[in-house]
Amino acid sequence: MLYTAIKVVITALLVVAISEIAKRSSLMGAILASVPLISVLAMIWLYVDTRDVEKVADLASGVFWLVLPSLVLFIALPLLLRHGMNFALSMGVSIGLTVAAYVLMLLILGKMGIKI
Repeated sequence: MLYTAIKVVITALLVVAISEIAKRSSLMGAILASVPLISVLAMIWLYVDTRDVEKVADLASGVFWLVLPSLVLFIALPLLLRHGMNFALSMGVSIGLTVAAYVLMLLILGKMGIKI
């Protein structure tokens, strides 16, 4: 249980640190947020917990394929905000579009025989 709490604290601290850095510098915040820190931590935690390199490889492959639809959020959100839509609605629409992109990607991958 302590190990799980440590993992949660480390992960949360990274998210808060990136948010605080972004207040001072959008560029530095974007650089840190774009580095796949959470994915890397998840792979480290998975390996430490299981010592199963196949599970780590499967996770890395899944992250690769699912990064593509996640980009929809980063395209839609700034466009909607810059066109005058309020933040909450922009975020909601962007998340909805991203969910749709995930579903579409999973359907496409399934038709290609790629399992995640």
